[in-house]
Amino acid sequence: MKAAVIESVGSAVLAEVPDPTPGPREVVVQVAACGLCGTDLHILKGEFAPSLPIVPGHEFAGEVVGLGSEVTEVALGDQVAVDPSLYCYECRYCRSGHNNLCERWAAIGVTRAGGAAQYAVAPVANCVRLPEHIRTQDAALIEPLSCAVRGYDILQARLGAHVLIYGSGTMGLMMLELAKRTGAAGVDVVDLNPERLATARQLGVSACGASPDELDRPQGWDVVIDATGNAAAIQDGLGRVAKAGTFLQFGVADYATRVTIDPYRIYNQEITITGSMAVLHSYERAAELFANGVLDPEVFISDRLPLDAYPQALEQFAAGTGRKIVVVP
Repeated sequence: MKAAVIESVGSAVLAEVPDPTPGPREVVVQVAACGLCGTDLHILKGEFAPSLPIVPGHEFAGEVVGLGSEVTEVALGDQVAVDPSLYCYECRYCRSGHNNLCERWAAIGVTRAGGAAQYAVAPVANCVRLPEHIRTQDAALIEPLSCAVRGYDILQARLGAHVLIYGSGTMGLMMLELAKRTGAAGVDVVDLNPERLATARQLGVSACGASPDELDRPQGWDVVIDATGNAAAIQDGLGRVAKAGTFLQFGVADYATRVTIDPYRIYNQEITITGSMAVLHSYERAAELFANGVLDPEVFISDRLPLDAYPQALEQFAAGTGRKIVVVP
């Protein structure tokens, strides 16, 4: 079959690889669409995957075309979205319910072959059947949405909060949509990209600009979310949290990223600084939210490219052009 392969640091190519074979409790999915995200860029830099080469792609959905010998939960022809998370269920963190912090954490498309291919293998337990009214190509959005749902689990946001989001790419916009639905009094967004801010306006942001200085909230925001992973944005955001407020590190920063904090202010103003890592008990809920129309795929997916264009899609994503980019095998 044809697949995108990150073969070495900085090099992504199209290649022919063996067709996948399912284990007893696995299925083969014919991929309808696979999304790109910042994790793929980290893999390209050699940061996440334990070894290269690897077939990337952890945001995907498709049709079940192969069944393992012990699979009864899905049938051939079912349309499914795939949770890429793979846990050991044995370590201290798995046993305490923090599976996303698993000591042996793995993921389809990160540590084993993923969905940037014509076919992919997944445990049947990771497959969520899609209702008939959902277009399978659009369901690649469910995985990033499940990360956003996990972020709001961490926040435990209270009604009437004022929210500031750094970044209006796919993840920032998803956080915007969820904030609107969790009772925020107002949701503001900052981004240096005017085209992305235009999308935030389309989705009903309260206010937006290139900097929080352009927004009228000198007392700060109850919830500040970084969806960029950018050191300058993170540093600025830490200073915009209102008294008794919360800063959520949601964007994936480079390993070397460093910022400074003011311990006295954290103490004196009772500020919470926290983070959200990937998916945890949130994929099925994200699938339900998606089925109920929490996101408009035509707004969130800006580019649908053929699998052959995967290297170019990575370049476009790295340049910050568009919103969610998906490849369609």
